[in-house]
Amino acid sequence: MPVEVAPAAATTTMEITVSKFELLRELTATQGVVERKTTIPILSNYLFEAAGDKLSLTATDLDLSLRTSCSAKVKKEGACTIPARKLYDYVRLLPDAEITIKLLENHWVSIRCGRSNTKMVGMARSNFPSLPVFPAAGVVKIPAAVLRSMIAKTGFAIASEESRYTLNGALMVLKSESITMVATDGHRLAHIERAGEKFEGVSGEMKTLVPKKAMDELKSLLDSDVETIDFAKDESTLFFRVGPRLLTSRQLTGQFPNYEAVLPKDNTKSITVHGEELGAAIARVAQFADERSRAVRLRLEKGELKLSASSTETGESEDSIEVEYNGDPMAIGFNAQYLTDFIKATGAGDVKLELKDPQSAGQLRPAEGEEYKYRYIVMPMRI
Repeated sequence: MPVEVAPAAATTTMEITVSKFELLRELTATQGVVERKTTIPILSNYLFEAAGDKLSLTATDLDLSLRTSCSAKVKKEGACTIPARKLYDYVRLLPDAEITIKLLENHWVSIRCGRSNTKMVGMARSNFPSLPVFPAAGVVKIPAAVLRSMIAKTGFAIASEESRYTLNGALMVLKSESITMVATDGHRLAHIERAGEKFEGVSGEMKTLVPKKAMDELKSLLDSDVETIDFAKDESTLFFRVGPRLLTSRQLTGQFPNYEAVLPKDNTKSITVHGEELGAAIARVAQFADERSRAVRLRLEKGELKLSASSTETGESEDSIEVEYNGDPMAIGFNAQYLTDFIKATGAGDVKLELKDPQSAGQLRPAEGEEYKYRYIVMPMRI
């Protein structure tokens, strides 16, 4: 009986060995991009590509993609796709040792580590979407610490409703010597600016809408020890190169609102209060706020700021903080969560609260620190 020879196409086209520590680090970095509930199965997979002495990993949900890599002993160059969530959960449980990954027939992938041996069902490499290529020109270097701080101080104010499409991101404005970031959901607005930076290759104003999901991913990527990141964009895509990792995001289209028109000009009633003290008082009082509106009432009187909230279901609560204030008494209502978000973002220092009247937006800003010009505008509520 003649011996059947396996067709050449079925031979293994990828075999690598990689350290568990390095592989897990990159799998962890990409988890936020992997689609959990997708109607396109390939998006639940990683693309693994082995060449030279490294393994490249790519995850994408079509709007956002992250490409990263780690060093590997490449026995056979090639590519495969592996279910992302399952691989991550499995690798986490492996001992700290070398892992050998090998592509088998029909897109199956073998994963061996010590005495553990697993086969996972992959999909054809050809199904994986092709990704945009980092532009050769127009790259701007942004200090990583500056960008991280700006995202932390504005990201929470981005709208989460899908219908307000242009508000589902933050506006980043680069000029040759400053960077500004603005986010709003229509009820509040966070605005931060840093001057005195030099941005080579930026002339005039470079405005970019950065989607919320990209902001969230950037925030975690920027925790690494990278000093500067490379930012570039083409007609449809934003590129952020953070060390060896490349995050790409589909651009938001549309017009960001004219935020300069809503920045308060004449908020003459001003008090300075310790952020932690204000935050603690709001947290206590807000327990008794109406569950839907989350409204707390702030009343300015001579020498004190009174905070109160009440609801028919839970009762009522009042707290007061000593402040330096000699103006006319005034009461205004705000969403407690909006105030708390700002206090969390600024840290423990003193906060300035600037008001005009009960119908006008209030402005909060850190009392000191000229490094960043940071303002937070909150629309009042009827109480």
